[in-house]
Amino acid sequence: MSEPIRLSKRLIELVGCSRREAELFIEGGWVTVDGQVIDEPQFKVEAQAVVLDPEAKAVAPEPVTLLLHQPADLSLEQALALLIPDHLGDEHRYGKRPLKGHFVRLTCAGELQAHAGGLQVFTQDFRILRKLADDKGKIEHEYLVEIKGEMSPHGLNRLHHGATYKGRELPPVKCSWQNETRLRFAMKNPQPGLLAQLCASVGLTIVSMRRLRIGGVSMGKLPAGQWRYMANNEKF
Repeated sequence: MSEPIRLSKRLIELVGCSRREAELFIEGGWVTVDGQVIDEPQFKVEAQAVVLDPEAKAVAPEPVTLLLHQPADLSLEQALALLIPDHLGDEHRYGKRPLKGHFVRLTCAGELQAHAGGLQVFTQDFRILRKLADDKGKIEHEYLVEIKGEMSPHGLNRLHHGATYKGRELPPVKCSWQNETRLRFAMKNPQPGLLAQLCASVGLTIVSMRRLRIGGVSMGKLPAGQWRYMANNEKF
């Protein structure tokens, strides 16, 4: 019986490509071992059937952006730990195959309000990072806020035109009731703690809050703890 060898070496033997091409083919998800996609060049094979997809391209995989429904009060490390293939949303398991390379070199691109859950963005794409940084003053964030208490008179109007909290003027925001205990807020570049201050300025206390959207990218119906790929036609 032959000694196990690296998958990349076996592929070189089979198709006569270079080592770098073999690694790109494998990391791109173009190689199967006994019918199963293996995307680790160092994976050891023996007598298994190794097949290269006829459509394979020896190019580095495109950077991905992952959209997570992050539960409230998770640390960054805890949120990153949810980004595994098993937590890909059930309705989003078609169209793109998760690869190990999709879960490395991810950067968090959208700070949540303290104690909030909801849409969180992790990306490998420097263009996304630059967009969210350069245009942060233009991009709207939408939150759904569960509240308790009774809103002060003309509270919505005050929020729309700029409320005052402890002598500090707050920025005007879009705000509307979703039901008797939930408010929707839409605002650009929300500073840390802003939602809590806005609610307190009109006599309300926050029970929970969830970010639904950043610019033109929404979380959709992802259950808490699940994620999906950001589609090519979605724009912040």
